[in-house]
Amino acid sequence: MRHTWRNEVTPAAGGCALATGVLSVGLHLTGHEVLSRIFLGCAALLWLVMAADLTDHLVRDRARWAAAMTPSALTAVAATAVVGTRFSVLGWQGLAIALLVVAAVAWPVPLVPVVCHWRRRGMSGEVFLACVATQALAVLAAWLCWAGEGDWLGAAALACFALGLVLYGEALVRFDVRQVLTGAGDQWVAGGALAVSALAGARLTALPQWTGGGHDALRVLTYVLLGLALAWYALLLAAEVAAPRLRYDARRWATVFALGLTAAAALSTGLVTDVAWLRVLGRVLLWVAVAAWGLVWVGFVWPREGAAEGGGARGPSGARGPSGAGERGAGRG
Repeated sequence: MRHTWRNEVTPAAGGCALATGVLSVGLHLTGHEVLSRIFLGCAALLWLVMAADLTDHLVRDRARWAAAMTPSALTAVAATAVVGTRFSVLGWQGLAIALLVVAAVAWPVPLVPVVCHWRRRGMSGEVFLACVATQALAVLAAWLCWAGEGDWLGAAALACFALGLVLYGEALVRFDVRQVLTGAGDQWVAGGALAVSALAGARLTALPQWTGGGHDALRVLTYVLLGLALAWYALLLAAEVAAPRLRYDARRWATVFALGLTAAAALSTGLVTDVAWLRVLGRVLLWVAVAAWGLVWVGFVWPREGAAEGGGARGPSGARGPSGAGERGAGRG
């Protein structure tokens, strides 16, 4: 179990911490504070394990730097920002600011080489992770601004929000739409990226510094982004029913955090704009995301129990080896 876990604690494993942190935020928004703090503790622990293991690999093996230049590394940046957001909500602004600094410094390290190596077409859902990481920074900066840590953070959040939308547009034209039916889990990031964009828009709308036409434009844009995210949700869910993919894959963490982000976006938008049915929808989607989180954890643990006796875990492709699933997951979000 320890051996297999270490094989998956790469930058891609940030998806696990990101998913757990997003659910903590959603549970807080629905008033389940005790459960939210339990999820926060799990997310913080996952983040620490991920950061320590990644640092160890990077120090000991320069070849591991290649892993830090993949789209999957951006999940670690997004996870840092989301965990920081939850700490900010909790009132621990100093820790939230520290995590914002870490995320902001780490963000361009994978982003620049990833964007420079984008293909013109035929890419998987991981192409949207550039948008997710950027918008996660926008959410954290906006929340810190709302908490009174400086109006300049609102301007920084707006800049990240705009850049994230540009990155989404660039990613969309490169996305292979066949992944909707064939993807192993990261195809859900196509909708999750819009959801976190809507979440960032909702937090920006809540800031008092945006008034008049600017506030109205942010409000309308947030509605549009949330509507598009929900449309992706319906499409991807229908595709899962039409072409079930039931075997565990590390990329399924991308599915979970996309589900959680959609729920959090609906909840936050409903709260900020006082639309009751969005809050109800967000609550329903949140419990769907929590259930998915549990199922993916079962998928993560279950084959590894057998691997301890059988000498290797069977990865998604069916090949047996000591790091079968980890190797498949290492390059995906």
